[in-house]
Order: sequence, then C-alpha cells, then structure tokens
Amino acid sequence: ALQFFSSGRFRGLSGRIGIDRSIAFHRFAARILLLFVLLHPLLYTVPTFLADPGRGWDRLTMMFLGERARTGVIAWVAVILIVVLAVLRDRVRMPYEAWRGLHAVLGIVALVAATEHALAVGTYAQEWLMQVYWYGLAGAALATLVIVYVWRTLSFRRDPWRLARNERKARGLWELTFRRVADTPLPYRAGQFVWLSTAPRRFPLFDHPFSIASSPRERDLRLIIKEAGDYTDRIGELPEGTLAGIDGPHGAFTADDPEAKAFLLLAGGVGIAPILGILRDFDAAGETRPIRVIVAVGSQERLVGKREIEAMAERLDLRVWFVVEEPGPDWQGETGHVDRAMLERALEGLPRDATVSLACGPTIFMTKTADTLLDLGLDAGRVHYERFDYDEG
Repeated sequence: ALQFFSSGRFRGLSGRIGIDRSIAFHRFAARILLLFVLLHPLLYTVPTFLADPGRGWDRLTMMFLGERARTGVIAWVAVILIVVLAVLRDRVRMPYEAWRGLHAVLGIVALVAATEHALAVGTYAQEWLMQVYWYGLAGAALATLVIVYVWRTLSFRRDPWRLARNERKARGLWELTFRRVADTPLPYRAGQFVWLSTAPRRFPLFDHPFSIASSPRERDLRLIIKEAGDYTDRIGELPEGTLAGIDGPHGAFTADDPEAKAFLLLAGGVGIAPILGILRDFDAAGETRPIRVIVAVGSQERLVGKREIEAMAERLDLRVWFVVEEPGPDWQGETGHVDRAMLERALEGLPRDATVSLACGPTIFMTKTADTLLDLGLDAGRVHYERFDYDEG
C-alpha cells in the first residue's frame, strides 16, 4: 500500500525529499516486497516439508490450487507481474502510457486481492481493530489513484494552460512556453518540475515530467524538451494554441539554501533545463554570490542557452565552461568530458564547505560528478541531483 504513496506524484513527499529519493525508495521497496511475496506461501509450508516432504508438497499445491487462498494467489501473481514489467519495460518496447496504465491496474488488483486474502484467511485479521486497519490502509492507497486520475483530470479542465510559443533551441531540443488561461503565474521554486499533458490527451495517464526552465518571477512557464520518446519525438510539431494540463510544482532540486555562499551548477544535455531556470531566477533577482556553471553536451548542435548564459556573466559573479564531447572544426571551448581537473578549476576560490552543487543530466554524469565533488570536500548535504530515468542504474 505504501507503494501508492511513493510514486513521485505527491508534492508533500517528492516536494520535500525530491523525486529521486521518492522513486529510489519506490524501486527499492518493490524488490523487498517481491522477495517477501515470493517467500510468503513457501515459509508456511517449511515445517510440514521438514516433517514430511510429501505432505509439504501437497500442502503447497493446495495453497495455489485451493479456493480458500485464491485471492492470495491473484495478489501473488499481480505483484510479480508489476516488478517484472517494470524491469523489462524498455526491453519489450512497451509504450510508456500502456505500461503506466497496466502498472496501476495490477497495483489495484494486488491491493484489493491481498486485503481480501488477509481478512478471509488471516487469524489476527478477524479482530475488529485489524479489520479497520486493513480497510483504512487499502482505502487510503486507492484514494491516491482517485486524486491522481480523477481529481487532477478535473483540475486540468478547470485550470487549463495554453501553448504560447514552441521554439527550436538546438538539434532535437525545443523550448515550449505555456501561459495559464486564467493569466495568473504558477507559484514554484526555480529548478522544480511539472507533469505535462497536452490536448487531445489532457489526462494524467498521458502526462510526463519536465523540468521548468523559467524563473518564478516570469508570468509564463517555459520547458525545454528533448525529442527522446513516444511522446517527445513530435514535440516540435505541437502547434501554438494547444491546450495543456500542468500538475505541479514537484521536486526539491532548488538553490534555496540561505546558508550557501556559492553555487556550482552542472548541466548535461537536456539537463540544462532546470539549470537555466535557476540561472534565469538568479539573474532576475540580482544574485551577488559566486556562481560557477559547467554545461556539457555531446555535440555543438545540442548546445542550448550559450549566448544567454554568457550575457548573464556580464551582470552576475558568474563563470561558465561549455564542454563539447565531439567538437566541430570551429569550436573554441572545452572538449571531452567533465573530469576532476575541470571540477577543481570551477571550485577555485569557493568555500567548499558552503558551496551548493546542483547537477542535472544523464545518470552517469550526475553520479560521477557528485562522487568527485564529495572527494573534493563538498558537504554531502549540499550536493544535489534529480533524475527521471532510472534505467542506467
């Protein structure tokens, strides 16, 4: 039941600890849950197997084939399918929306069947207090789906957004500007993200998480989106005027630490989105603390925001390094990968015990830079990254 709450869809949780921790817990708990679910029927038969293996096998067979434990078997199979499909989703090339729908349906089946199984078969579950506990827990878990899929669908209709501009920023990268139909700004913190769905499928089942690339001081909401999947492959074709549903803000990837004396911002590829949002907010606020920025991309054609960030450097205490892995003949900046030496250069003159680092990009980029920064003396509580893709480990 706790898995329904740790899905990253609730601001009260992911807004405080970040979606990275929330989803990491969700995935870790799923593996522990699977282990216990697999062992659950087997452990009941261990004493019988030890006394008489033949009777133990008969008892185990009756557990799976007998009518009394049928709902338990249904829940058992549903939990296994949930984890297996989550692990193999990319390998079987299942569409994201289809997987999400099936994930939710199997979750409902597992929860309802397990609750009925516990109440029908469990000895202690016959106590009235335990029945209240089971029904309350199952009801609360199912209520999360009502909030996500019913309440938020209604809110999309009551509070729509409209695509005001769709601009190509680099090869395969687009900046989409959304304006609330009610013409009121969305309160959020720079670096947070929203779940976006667009007409004709303005429904939470079809929404996707994208980092906000604008400052909270702006009226409009800007997102930088990369062509990289079922939904985003045609994001550049989305016409202006398209209605959208926006759920947010979510996440804790922000530069709100009042005790920070300096900032190191690291962007890899489309990870420039929240970094640019934080920089735009620093620029609008007239930030006076030192800011160091490293932007890394595979090729020059993927570089977003270079001129804008260089212009900010004229107004802020900001130094920036643009790093291209495969440079063209006209490239004059850094080349290769972000390594220890480059991070040391970026940290020169900064108080390492009071510098906040924020990294966004491919998983390997974030984890390697985070490990290096910890080795270089940054406080672990001030080294942050937030990801949406967990396939890389």
